[in-house]
Amino acid sequence: MRLLLDTHAFIWADSLPEKLSPAAKMACEDPANELILSVASVWEMQLKITLGKLALRKPLRSMIADWTEQNAVVILPVRLEHIFHLETLSARHKDPFDRLLIAQALAESLTIVSHDRAFPQYNIPVIW
Repeated sequence: MRLLLDTHAFIWADSLPEKLSPAAKMACEDPANELILSVASVWEMQLKITLGKLALRKPLRSMIADWTEQNAVVILPVRLEHIFHLETLSARHKDPFDRLLIAQALAESLTIVSHDRAFPQYNIPVIW
């Protein structure tokens, strides 16, 4: 299964795995699953760090490098197709980063790992 990690799921998997649900933890630890992190999530984390709203256990650049090297996390770029897919989404979810993750999941046929209750409303598979 190809799993797109919501920003909070990635942060928790890295630093607070006990905050993940049992299903999310199991899915993330299953070597048969491909873990994917959107560049949008990296951007969101960097913005929050800059604004003083997020502190990580190590610098973001190092954290991403560790996850790509040690956990084979794939970084998903934002493509034009993803941006254009946004026009198909209803306005139920207002967060622009989450909306982009939803568009990416739809465009790439990904399952999202997230505890966000709005995601299932978009007809995408969600694990939590």
